[in-house]
Parts: sequence; structure tokens; C-alpha cells
Amino acid sequence: MSTTLSGPATFADDGSSVIERTLEVHSKSLVSGQQELQEVYEVQRCVKVILEGGYHRVALQFSDDLLSDAADVASTLRKLTGQEIFILADTSYGNCCVDEVAAQHIRSRLDHTLWPFLPQPVSMPVLSSPLLALSNPLLNLRTARMPVLYVFGRHPIDTEDCVEKFEELFQQDRSQPIGVVYDVIYAHCIDEFAAKIRERGYDNVAVSTVRLESIEGTEENGRNYNIPEGKDINDYTLFYIGTESLTLTNILMTKNKCTVFSYQPETKETRKESAQVNRSLMKRYFLVQKAKDADVVGIVVGTLGVSSYMSMIEHLKSLIQKAGKKPYVFVMGKLNVAKMANFMEIDIYVLVACPENSLIDSKEFYRPVVTPFELEIALSKTKEWTGDYVTEFQELIRGEANEGEAAAEDASESDDEPHFSLVTGQFKQSRKYGKQADNDSITDAVKDLTLRDQNNQISTLLGSAAGEYLSTRSFRGLQQDLGESKVEKAEEGRAGIARGYSHEPPSYE
Repeated sequence: MSTTLSGPATFADDGSSVIERTLEVHSKSLVSGQQELQEVYEVQRCVKVILEGGYHRVALQFSDDLLSDAADVASTLRKLTGQEIFILADTSYGNCCVDEVAAQHIRSRLDHTLWPFLPQPVSMPVLSSPLLALSNPLLNLRTARMPVLYVFGRHPIDTEDCVEKFEELFQQDRSQPIGVVYDVIYAHCIDEFAAKIRERGYDNVAVSTVRLESIEGTEENGRNYNIPEGKDINDYTLFYIGTESLTLTNILMTKNKCTVFSYQPETKETRKESAQVNRSLMKRYFLVQKAKDADVVGIVVGTLGVSSYMSMIEHLKSLIQKAGKKPYVFVMGKLNVAKMANFMEIDIYVLVACPENSLIDSKEFYRPVVTPFELEIALSKTKEWTGDYVTEFQELIRGEANEGEAAAEDASESDDEPHFSLVTGQFKQSRKYGKQADNDSITDAVKDLTLRDQNNQISTLLGSAAGEYLSTRSFRGLQQDLGESKVEKAEEGRAGIARGYSHEPPSYE
């Protein structure tokens, strides 16, 4: 009797699994008629922006679950504007990132992104000429290359039921500080919701607002709260309106000191959401300890549409090098186990992405994946883990980046000091890359890549993580054996095609 063995997926196959794979995409239309389509996708607003901006080639980007409406929206915009309308697939990096690369392929002058299900409230900076760029507040998502108009849509919600559920949760103390946050698809009803709860005596409520007007470049954009002076958002209980999503996960992680309740408009249910926050933070703290023990760090580019991502990469490279570690930069699209396993010399990866896609559960990966914030905590001797969490890398660039670089520079002064690893329970001597070694210490660097030329002269390549890993591998590629192989005279080969070469007898069928 034979049994079927099961094991980890192979890294190399014939590709048939990709063709045969069935994707579970719950794609259903949000609209039932032309009038509803115009309201949900804000068609008139889109037409106004296209015509006033003089845009002739417009790219529409839909998430996978909205592709069923893509043809109708494109046809309607084409009729109302008379311009060329193209439909793009979703970005290869995440549902909340603009696919500028695909838009540039068609040389579009406006990447008009339709995203009714983008998970978080938004902000809008006007960056240049007629440019609308609605962005995620935690993402602070400014695109780097082209104008973008975000359309998040208007999802139906029973406002009266939401108010009643809110009152059931907070009826005992109507004066307690409460912060209201919401998914952007429900932004159209928030003013009505705020007015109704204030009519019922809830005066100490801070409702996050969506910045839709033009703002100066020096102003902060994103989720805004009208909080009295002397108060902090951590003093508030949060009430979230929306479905379970990456947005809610980000709120729970970054506002982990707040008690969070959520209301799901589709099921009309409320629940407390803070049960798993401490466990999640413990997992992230463990990854910080893994980052401390790492010698070779891979910087993975997880977005090409968020501005300042190149600045973050350069900052991370500087931070890693000053800590005596070796950085490598990878651009590989969507992450998966097979891609990451190709680089076994990497000890840990740091993902530069928008907050929606930064928190990767890396338990299936062969190497851990951390955020830029976690890497700064790991490489700094002056910064400590306090439980406060940051998912937006632009906050690190604005403020915490300078402190991280200073801490790394101070740490580099004690290169030879081992540190105690909380992962292994032992002292660990880190491998310092980029450090200039004197002649006496070269012989001690047994892990360096040693090269021997034809004259038997030995040289050592220092500071190479790839060379160090290569020296430990059992197979290092084919040997050239220069000067040892006999030179063969070129001979005439076979002529013809595979069906019948010239030296073969003819076949009669």
C-alpha cells in the first residue's frame, strides 16, 4: 500500500502549478445601474479633473475585487471626456500602492487610481500643476513621478445603526475621550455620524478628518484629530468604522496603548479589537532581537510609488554600514518563500514599503523580515523598545533617522565588543564588514575569500559577505582549470535540422 508523501513546495518546477492555480477573488459589482455607478465611483469629479487638467491618456487602476466594474467605468469616462482610457491591473507590490511603472508603459499623463476599498482615511497634497494625490494617512503616500487622483468610492452604511451601536458601547460615561477613525469608503457619512452623536451628548469626541483641500508643503497631512491642548491620542478610546483589514491592523499596532472598538457596517456588529496586540508586539520584539544578531542585511524594495523610498533606502544603507554590517538591495516585486530563499547568505531582510504592506508575517520565510523602525531599534544602543510602534518610514526620515544614525555611529566605536543575544542566550561576536584590517589580522580572518593567482600569489578579499558565504559552500561552480585542459582543434559539426541531419541516412515513410 503506497502513501502520498507531502513536504515543502519545490523551488523549481515546470511552471504548470502557476497555470493550474485557482485564485479566490471575490469580484462582484458594487453598482446595479448607471446612476449608482456615477455616485460610487464619483464619475463627475473624475471627468472634471481630466478635462480641466487637459489629460489625454488616462490609466485606471482597479484592485482585483473591483475589476468587474472596470469596463463600465472606463466606457463611461471615455464617452464623457473623449479621451483615451486604459485599464491597469493591480500593482505587483500591494493593493494600496500606485503602479507607476505600468502607467508609464502606456505613457499616461494621469494615473487615475480607482480604489473604493483602500483601507485607511486619506490626505491630499497638491504637489505640482494640476495634480491630485489622495493618500493614506499612515502611509503619507505621495507618489514620486506622476499625478494621481484617488477615488475611494462611497460604500453604503446604516448611519443610524452605527450611532446606536456607538451609544451602547459608551452610554455609561458620555464625557470620556473617544477618537473616531474609519475606512475611507465610509468618509462620506462621517459628518452625519459626528453630528448625531454630539446631539446625544458626546462632546468629548475627536473625529478624524480627511484633508481634501490643498495644503502647504510644510503642513502635516494624513489623519487629523482635533484634540484639546495637553491631551494625547493615547488618552482616547478609539472607535473604528470599517471591516477587518490591514488598516485596522496598523491602527492596533501604532495605537497599541489605546482600547479599540470596531463597527462592521456589513454585519452591523461591534467588538473589542485589542486582544491580540500584546502578542503581536512580542513577535515584533523577537524580530528586533534577530536583527541585532544579523551580520548581512537585505534591503527589499516593496514599493516604487511612494515618494522618499529612495531616501529611506540610502538611510538604511548608511545605518547598516555604520553598525559594521553588510547591506544588499533587492527589487523582487511581491515577496514569496521561493524568491527569498535564493539568497541564503542574507541573515535578515528589511522591507521598505507603505504601512499597509510593511507588517509581514515571516514565519514561512527562511529569513525574518523586519520593518525600518525595527531595524533602527536593533542597531541603536541609545534607543530602547518602549512598545511605541511606527510603520510609516517617512516618520523615520523626518525625525528618528538622525538619532538612529548617531546611535549607529556610537556603536561602531566599540566594534570588538560582543553583545548578548536574547535569541541564543549566548554572547555573539558580530562580523564587522567594511572595517580596515591590518596585515597581522589578515591571517585570523579565516572566513574571508582567499584568492590564488597563477603565480601562487595569495590575496584576501576583505569585507565581502558573498565571498565569505562562497568559501563555506561545498559547490562553488565549475572550475576553469586554466592552463591544465588540453586545447582541442575545432572540428566540423553536424549540419541540418533535428528531423534529419546530413550525415544520417534518409528515412522513407
